[in-house]
Amino acid sequence: MTQLTAMFVMFVLYGVLPAAGLYLGYRGIKKITAPKMLEYKAMPQLGYIPEKSLPVEVKTALDQINDKGEKLRVIYGDTNNDGKIDDKDTVNETYVMIQNLMDRHVPLAVADYRRLHDLDVGNGALADTTKIKHSDVTGKEALLEVLRTINTQFDDLLNASYHQDGQKLLATNRYLQQRFSNPTSNSRLQKIDNSAVEVQAIENPANKETDIENIKL
Repeated sequence: MTQLTAMFVMFVLYGVLPAAGLYLGYRGIKKITAPKMLEYKAMPQLGYIPEKSLPVEVKTALDQINDKGEKLRVIYGDTNNDGKIDDKDTVNETYVMIQNLMDRHVPLAVADYRRLHDLDVGNGALADTTKIKHSDVTGKEALLEVLRTINTQFDDLLNASYHQDGQKLLATNRYLQQRFSNPTSNSRLQKIDNSAVEVQAIENPANKETDIENIKL
């Protein structure tokens, strides 16, 4: 081993490897100690929110709105039922309302609460316990009321969609029953047609012209 090779090996062993170990250790500790971030895929405007900055009730309400809103977007946005929302779909007023709630009103309400939360140095106790002036609710309760109103609206829309689609199924079933569940009527009509042909053949065996009005069944 030449002196140059030995110097290179020493550099790797005592320089590169310890530095790499320190860097990986730093990244690992930083990842472990970093606060858990919340992400709501149906509401990207919310961004990443530190889990500790929101009360449990608020996180639960946001999870419900996120799930329901995602379903409603497909129900009211994918009007041609091709599995995606694009320019081929017809945008209606209900879909626009859902978009506005999820893209604008929910993020604004959460941002307002987080500002109230950050104003207090006592771990957010002010926003959770102090009533807002000229009202009877705290900042936390005000946010929960907003989220509860949106949640209720989404429940109403889901219920309306359920009953609307259910009525379609009932109408389809009624049509099929009328179409296929009355073979007796269909067979009677067929017998009448066959009798008319037989009578005409008997009354006009030589293909003579016969007045149809004189044929009695």
